[in-house]
Amino acid sequence: KLANNDVLVGSIEKMDRSILTFSTSYDDSDFKIKWGEVLEIRSVQKFIISVTDGERYTSTIQSVSGKNKIVAIDNEGSELEFALNDIVFIEPIGGSFLARLTVDLDLGITVTKANNYRQLTTNLSATYLAYKWRARGLYKTVLTRQDGSADINRMDAELGADYYLPHDWFVNAKAIYLANDEQLLDLRSTYQAGAGYYFIRNNSMFFSANAGLAYSKEIFTSDTPDRTSTEGYVGIGFNKYAIGDLSVQTAAALYPSFSQSGRYRVDFNFDMKYDLPLDFYIRLGLSYNYDNQPVEGAADNDYVFTTAFGWEWN
Repeated sequence: KLANNDVLVGSIEKMDRSILTFSTSYDDSDFKIKWGEVLEIRSVQKFIISVTDGERYTSTIQSVSGKNKIVAIDNEGSELEFALNDIVFIEPIGGSFLARLTVDLDLGITVTKANNYRQLTTNLSATYLAYKWRARGLYKTVLTRQDGSADINRMDAELGADYYLPHDWFVNAKAIYLANDEQLLDLRSTYQAGAGYYFIRNNSMFFSANAGLAYSKEIFTSDTPDRTSTEGYVGIGFNKYAIGDLSVQTAAALYPSFSQSGRYRVDFNFDMKYDLPLDFYIRLGLSYNYDNQPVEGAADNDYVFTTAFGWEWN
């Protein structure tokens, strides 16, 4: 039952990041419903259910009669009650691979007559959400061509996973790849592993911090020899959603080097996404990279600001 008193009968596909995906027998398209608009929910099917304190349960979910927006969950024979706002994730047991996968694809194109300026930006990201872990990959490019100026190329890629532990702790591993002309990087490969904690994890935002060890290898476009660095890292992540059709995601990481005295690097990423009808969206993005000891002839920082139009498959 919804806040407008509509009653939907069908199947829960999943609920994640404050959006309930619901299918019915009378409509080929799934309904996307804001979790805050749900008043009551009843199902005999078993789900994987995650709550704000980081605990996960395998249970049916039923609204409690006479209690506003309260649901009952089975915990090994005993019944626990939670407010709907305390439920942050629901997935049916045995849900299909595709039901757990979310893919975003967006594209930005700029063309001007002056100097025959052309720029192409692409952004492909995918997230797979399972019972105890979440995997994410992304690939971004910026390609710029202009008469009378050198070509500009930039590539960001990432592949990683978080494994959830009790009480909002998690461990994670990630591979990060960066290439940009400004810092003369043909490719920087960074591999990191560590642990973190969710300070806030609810239906409107996530805020986490993590730390661990990293190893990077850099190959340069100049004649500079390759270099490697053993590093520590400290990172924070912030994701704010359910702001109407707007969501904001920010991540920052500091990499102090253990093998190169006094060296440190900073990576910062910001994305703001506005959802449009039919799963289309507009995205604004900023990526920034800083190195206090760049190689000779390279800039100590590089950044890119992009705007793009895209589509989400979920």
